[in-house]
Amino acid sequence: MPLGAVGTYLVGLGVRERIAVATAAALGVASVDGGYAVIAVLGGTGLQGVLSEVSDWLKWIAVSVLVVVAIRTLLLAVRRYRGHRDAVDRPRDLTPARAYGSLAALTAVNPATLITFAAVAVGRSSTGGTSTPPAVALFAIGAFAASAVWQLLLTGGGNLLGRIFTGRRGQLGISACSALIMLGLSVGLLLN
Repeated sequence: MPLGAVGTYLVGLGVRERIAVATAAALGVASVDGGYAVIAVLGGTGLQGVLSEVSDWLKWIAVSVLVVVAIRTLLLAVRRYRGHRDAVDRPRDLTPARAYGSLAALTAVNPATLITFAAVAVGRSSTGGTSTPPAVALFAIGAFAASAVWQLLLTGGGNLLGRIFTGRRGQLGISACSALIMLGLSVGLLLN
């Protein structure tokens, strides 16, 4: 599985937030992936035309969101570092519900996610894949489960990194790397 902007953010979130928040964020990503799987199966080749019409807008929205998230991640990391607060002392302003919603929204506008599921839709329709309700349900459940496992591995890995690097400098470094990778990926989106 590729590690894109959303995955990078999940690792960073796992480092700096409690596991309930990181898990909710991971499940937000997986929920959108499952929903897109249903749309891909039901939409078929018609989906490709719609996506090509809005792809530029989606790219700019995704780049904007990535830049904002990256800057916010870096600013919060620096503020936490300068405030001399340990990971245990930091305020818990990100709730699981907010994390779920934020990552679901970020995933929903991520062009890489849309392109992946559009390719699945085109591939299924060209090979004569069935779109019976049970087939659609099984495909969506499979996409959700695969995505959930991957996203939870990322947040769990981030949480493990956070436990290893519990010092202020370690957490600042991981958050800064996460933010810089997100910024780099947003530049990559613009160049494609």
